[in-house]
Amino acid sequence: MSGLPRRGLLACLVLLVGGAAANIGYADDASFTSKGGIGDMTGEQIYTHICQGCHMPGGQGAEGAGKYPKLAGDPALVSWEYAAITVLNGKDNMPAFGLPDDQLALLRTAHLSDAQIAEVVNYVRRSFGNHFKGSVTAAEVAKLPHP
Repeated sequence: MSGLPRRGLLACLVLLVGGAAANIGYADDASFTSKGGIGDMTGEQIYTHICQGCHMPGGQGAEGAGKYPKLAGDPALVSWEYAAITVLNGKDNMPAFGLPDDQLALLRTAHLSDAQIAEVVNYVRRSFGNHFKGSVTAAEVAKLPHP
């Protein structure tokens, strides 16, 4: 078997994987360092583009180069306040997503509005086997301590 078809297949795989990766955003991706970069995403979309890189697609968490807690079945999520404050201010090695705009470039993190934080908190509290009652609103998030 000639090496040409194998190289062609490899080139196609590289293009497919590279193209898929180009459409994923992470907290340290410069395209997500402003309110405009995230836009009107749903809680699920925010989780997919920012959170799942560490907490994994199914919210199962990960260990390796760091420890990323699981969100699936996490009893601490019974408190929407706990979840929202964690997203706003960060925790351990998780960045703060409620930083003022003037700190974003330096820390290379995304800024989430109070409404976006409410969206992602509500999504996580209803997903991954979690069935916590109630929803948080942007107005409730706005009353919490911000960085």
